[in-house]
Amino acid sequence: MTDTSPPAPADAQISKIVVGSRNSQLALVQTNHVIGLMEKHYPEKSFDLVSMSTTGDKILDKALPKIGEKSLFTKELETALEAGDVQFVVHSLKDLPTTLPEGLVIGAVLEREDPRDALVMHKDLENNDLDSLPASSVIGTSSLRRKAQLLSKFPHLDVQSIRGNVNTRLRKLDEKNEFSAIILAVAGLNRMGWNPRITKVLHGSEMMYAVGQGALAVECVGDDLKTVQLLSVLHHRETALQVVAERSFLCSLGGGCSAPVGVVSEICNEGKTLVLEGGVWSLDGDQKLTKKLSCNLEKSSEEPPRKKSAPSQQTTFCGIVSPASDIEHYRAAFKLGQDLASALISEGASSIMEEARKANEPS
Repeated sequence: MTDTSPPAPADAQISKIVVGSRNSQLALVQTNHVIGLMEKHYPEKSFDLVSMSTTGDKILDKALPKIGEKSLFTKELETALEAGDVQFVVHSLKDLPTTLPEGLVIGAVLEREDPRDALVMHKDLENNDLDSLPASSVIGTSSLRRKAQLLSKFPHLDVQSIRGNVNTRLRKLDEKNEFSAIILAVAGLNRMGWNPRITKVLHGSEMMYAVGQGALAVECVGDDLKTVQLLSVLHHRETALQVVAERSFLCSLGGGCSAPVGVVSEICNEGKTLVLEGGVWSLDGDQKLTKKLSCNLEKSSEEPPRKKSAPSQQTTFCGIVSPASDIEHYRAAFKLGQDLASALISEGASSIMEEARKANEPS
């Protein structure tokens, strides 16, 4: 949690805004979606898109943890931000580390798409489910989180790494006949219009999803006050509170792509309660720790009034800008993630994660 300067009124004189994106097909669809929303809010402005390849896009012959770098899908975009070449960049939030480079913030979190994972079967096996597949059937995924959960519940399956963009993975499934099925994010398939390929949506009770999965984040320079204010129209409160809790949980665990960590979050009770469930697995799926906690999002009538922040102050939680009017709820979400991590650490989560890290150290 860090303090930065707050947004100032947007300057109507900014007529041209340069937007950064990965150059994958899905990333471009997502970035153009954000640009379309911004054009509706600011019809007097123009938005130019600049795309680029990231380290994660270029290295496709290694599992992500084995590459040995952080910010695999964001570093080049953030460098462009820091250099002033772009005013904001659009990310899949699950790709953003829980600690951002100094000076950068998430100015907006958009309303979340379906955060769950999807099972996509080979066309010859579409009437099957995971538990009915023959022994040693090969399931493709690039995620340690998915692999560990699959091995935990379906030890008869052979889970193998599959890299590449969504369309590349689908093509490998269809053409190479090496995989019986692959696991992908529902959100990506929906955004690409490929949801008919989904054989089954895996509910949270079947497979916990990745921190931030399904949400789009718009990153900018924290002291670029005009851009921060412009982006505020896209911010979705309920999604932001959920992903603050999720990112706080992952950050407090000390996890990343090198350890199998999953979450399920929900705002319920007519918006009064935030529920967060988290899980940690060993790489082989044999060890599993899960726990669920909740926090109250109601305004407390008994709480003494806090001194209002000065106009020059604003707070971020795991990089996400908090509106001053809702800071208590963001604090509650942030603390919920910390509390859940502490509870799992007390039960041995740290040792499970350390073993996973050692096994995935770059060779």
